[in-house]
Amino acid sequence: MNYLLDTHTFLWFLDGHENLSLKARTAIESSKNASFISIASLWEIAIKISLKKISLDIHLKDLKQEILKNNFEILPLDFEHILELSKLQDIHKDPFDRIIISQAITEKLTIISRDSHFGMYKNVKILW
Repeated sequence: MNYLLDTHTFLWFLDGHENLSLKARTAIESSKNASFISIASLWEIAIKISLKKISLDIHLKDLKQEILKNNFEILPLDFEHILELSKLQDIHKDPFDRIIISQAITEKLTIISRDSHFGMYKNVKILW
């Protein structure tokens, strides 16, 4: 199975946070699955760090090493994702989440997220 981690899922996984469901953690840790991190999530993290809305236990420049160490793949933003984004219903207002949703639809990935808005989109599979 191929998964796209929502930003909070990715951060909770790295932090070992108890809010991450057992089902989500098991899927992420399984060697049978591929896990992706959207470049939009990294963009969101960088912005939130600069605005002091979040802090990480590691420096932002070391985040890529953590991604590689955990066998995650960075999913770039492509034109096809933008085309899908332009067709999304106006359910979720967060622009980063809308990008993640459009990437998941385009790439046929299941999103690992606790965000209940994601499931309101047709063609979006959620695991939590």
